Amino acid sequence: MRLRRTLALAGLLAVLSSPAVGQVASAHDATSDVYAEVTTAPSSSGPEGGGPDVVAVLDLEYDLLMKSAWLRAEAYEATGRDDQLAQLDEHEAEVDGYVTDRFAVTHDGEPCAPALDAADVVERGERAYASLTYSFACAGEPGGVHEVSSALFPDAESFVHSTETIVRYTLDEEEGSAVLTAASPTLTTGEHRLLKQVGEFFVLGGEHLLFGLDHVLFLLALLIGARRLRDVVWTATAFTVAHSVTFLLAALGVVSVPSMVVEPVIAASIAVVAAVDLVLIWRGGGGAFGDGGALGGGGAVTHGDGTTSGPVRDALRWRAPAGSRDALTAWDRWRLPVVFVFGLVHGVGFAGALGIDAAWSWTLLWSLLSFNVGIEAVQLGIIAVVFPLLVLLRVRAPRAARWVLGAACTAIAAVALWWVVERLAGAF
Repeated sequence: MRLRRTLALAGLLAVLSSPAVGQVASAHDATSDVYAEVTTAPSSSGPEGGGPDVVAVLDLEYDLLMKSAWLRAEAYEATGRDDQLAQLDEHEAEVDGYVTDRFAVTHDGEPCAPALDAADVVERGERAYASLTYSFACAGEPGGVHEVSSALFPDAESFVHSTETIVRYTLDEEEGSAVLTAASPTLTTGEHRLLKQVGEFFVLGGEHLLFGLDHVLFLLALLIGARRLRDVVWTATAFTVAHSVTFLLAALGVVSVPSMVVEPVIAASIAVVAAVDLVLIWRGGGGAFGDGGALGGGGAVTHGDGTTSGPVRDALRWRAPAGSRDALTAWDRWRLPVVFVFGLVHGVGFAGALGIDAAWSWTLLWSLLSFNVGIEAVQLGIIAVVFPLLVLLRVRAPRAARWVLGAACTAIAAVALWWVVERLAGAF
């Protein structure tokens, strides 16, 4: 029975730490986001006194757009801004047809007529995006409401899944943000949207952490290196504070760091933490990873202060008991500063994934805060599941824990180093 429990715990930890959880080559390849900036036209009263016209700037992944429009390989495999612009110009009709079939604006229920005004290629993160500027001519009476709908890159096309359109809008004397999905594809002005907006960005933040394999691997590496509940609390707090600060500053446009710098450093941070874990594991880690000490055995221990406790209780204690063998290592002294610095870099990465860099506004702040809270909620969920499993594995099978966690750290470090090389190669 004990052997079966040990194998089950080891298997679960191996699955959680394995590169099979996501794609090894890149942390976000399975999904895509569309970014839309939708505003009332600068001088618009609508045709013949109709509703206000609308301008929409849509940013879509270039290669995905060309594939979805069912163009030939030379179109979606084009590299370099000049070649991509030439392909957009050559296939303007096909691209326009694809987009306008799936992105629409209405005024008081009547469709607004789209016209493609300009096409450009911009960089978001490490990827080229086609930036398409549309004007929508709207009929109807002034003072009505607009609806914005998106069904771009649906699951049925099979190229990606779970596409979300992140919309920032200024329409009908209303400003806000929204996340359009297959389940909720339409934004309507005039609704009291604040609570819905908060909920949408909360879910978006949680999804980004959960499906962003690089951030998950970093968190797992931190948990593997934590011996006590105190380590987990302080480490998670340092990471949270750091990435929250830079996330908000970067998303508001106060801090700007090129993705060609941010992405390799994020990958390197994972490799560094996993490598430190490996060193501690094979050195015995002051009892944290070896066959004895706080997490090493299954029996009760009498400490120098006269107290007696079991290994699970010791792992959950805030401070190490007097006389325990949990000696401080250099990593214990440097863990929080290192994690804080890496957290600053991860925060810039979170902001880049959200794709918002705009001037301050209360509406934008609510979106950013709810996105960040969604990240923290999923982070706490992962900690609540993984840390107890780590404690049980180390207590029930300390020798097996050493090998299982060593293998997990090796896999994490290998994936992270691959990302470092891949991202550096893509930057130059």
